[in-house]
Amino acid sequence: MHQAKIVILSSFNMQISIFTLLFVLLSTQSYATSVTDRFIQCLNNRVDPSFPIYGEVYTPGNSSFSTVLQNYIRNLRFNESTTPKPFVIITAEHVSHIQAAIVCGKKHRLLMKTRSGGHDYEGLSYLTNTNQPFFIVDMFNLRSINVDIKQETAWVQTGATLGEVYYRIAEKSNKHGFPAGVCPTVGVGGHFSGGGYGNLMRKYGLSVDNIVDAQIIDVNGKLLNRKSMGEDLFWAITGGGGVSFGVVLAYKIKLVHVPEVVTVFTIERIEEQNLSTIAERWVQVADKLDNNLFLRMTFNVMNNTNGEKTIRAIFPTLYLGNSTNLVTLLNKDFPELGLQESDCIEMSWVESVLYYTGFVIGTPTTTLLSRTPQRLNPFKIKSDYVQNPISKQGFEFIFERMKELENQMLAFNPYGGRMNKISEFAKPFPHRSGNIAKIQYEVNWDELGDEAANRYLNFTRLMYEYMTPFVSKNPREAFLNYRDLDIGINNHGRNAYIEGMVYGHKYFKETNYKRLVSVKTRVDPHNFFRNEQSIPTLSS
Repeated sequence: MHQAKIVILSSFNMQISIFTLLFVLLSTQSYATSVTDRFIQCLNNRVDPSFPIYGEVYTPGNSSFSTVLQNYIRNLRFNESTTPKPFVIITAEHVSHIQAAIVCGKKHRLLMKTRSGGHDYEGLSYLTNTNQPFFIVDMFNLRSINVDIKQETAWVQTGATLGEVYYRIAEKSNKHGFPAGVCPTVGVGGHFSGGGYGNLMRKYGLSVDNIVDAQIIDVNGKLLNRKSMGEDLFWAITGGGGVSFGVVLAYKIKLVHVPEVVTVFTIERIEEQNLSTIAERWVQVADKLDNNLFLRMTFNVMNNTNGEKTIRAIFPTLYLGNSTNLVTLLNKDFPELGLQESDCIEMSWVESVLYYTGFVIGTPTTTLLSRTPQRLNPFKIKSDYVQNPISKQGFEFIFERMKELENQMLAFNPYGGRMNKISEFAKPFPHRSGNIAKIQYEVNWDELGDEAANRYLNFTRLMYEYMTPFVSKNPREAFLNYRDLDIGINNHGRNAYIEGMVYGHKYFKETNYKRLVSVKTRVDPHNFFRNEQSIPTLSS
């Protein structure tokens, strides 16, 4: 009798549990639907009636939702079925769409993500590691580029890509360029606001060193320019990351001069060709060479003719001048590389962008207008700064550690030149004088799923640990545009300012971090614009 009662009670409890679960699920779905409906209604009520938003709003029930979401996911680590998805994507086509999104997002206490090119290495422009409902404002429709050669400036909307910027400049002039990255599909928004570097940095500094004005939509939905936003906020969004302070709509850039003919080369050397000696010499001279010369050094693991692991080095180079002068210069300052005139190729600056990206010589420059990446795969990237020369024995140690791990690639990017002349406080980006080079650690893989990702992520972290003796200390510095959640996450709880110090001091150093927090506290006191590594407010 007691057993029967127990069975009946157990069955009854199970039914209650199932009913409760169904009720919670249905309630959650109903709540989500209700929030979505109210949010979209709010958008419709707030946008400029001349620019209705109906066709620019996508929800998971829309057949194009997945396509719109995945079109600008550049790291396939974050394109899994388990990756958190937004409840709405807004493909803004007018400034009022963004203004409405901010105001309505605040009203309904929703987390907002702003995406331009989607190349952010931790995917924070289109996902969150929290359980908060979030929406995306995608900027790819806002990509106008207005080049004024007479004034040597251009207004560039943040949904444009670097390739589009380069093409539109070259369309007007073969004597002008702009210092920014080598990957054509990178979006302007994140790249410029976080610093932006490339082959012209030793001659002209970073992208942010050549920005003269901007347009930003603040937390109240107001459109501001440099004059109306004030110098503190302008300073913050030229190196401190725009997403912490508002939605940057456009930047006005100052074009720089390039010769009609530049010279490129890509020399390869392997470990058996006295590579450790060449690498040692590179670290001694790369930041001291002529400012017109950008000579990168990258390492990866390969098999030699005997089937044994060896290190291959590639030295891709851009020189703002002709090949004769380049050979003379390097034979004097870096004879260990063994450059010959036959290694050199002369071309226009815009053609060198295609060359450096890996396109074959003769590829039409219209290729820069393509928004399709050359490669899509899961990857992880980290960064470091070299401030003291690395010895031959140090490089031999590094090479052995690389061979222990899989798919390791280390790129050494030279500093010096113009970078030494700009104060570390001029922009939030502080890594100026005293740095020989920045190291980029990169691991790519093809297998999908958590097991493969965890294995390769572990390899990257081990390599990063092995490099500790050779890089900056107190803090161990890092580059914001190579955002890396390994170096700290902000949960935006009671200790948000302290949590932010962990990554804030690495990206910006102490003084610049404090100034960024001060600006943030003033312009976004309730911390609406936030992510796992955004600038916190003093009160958060």
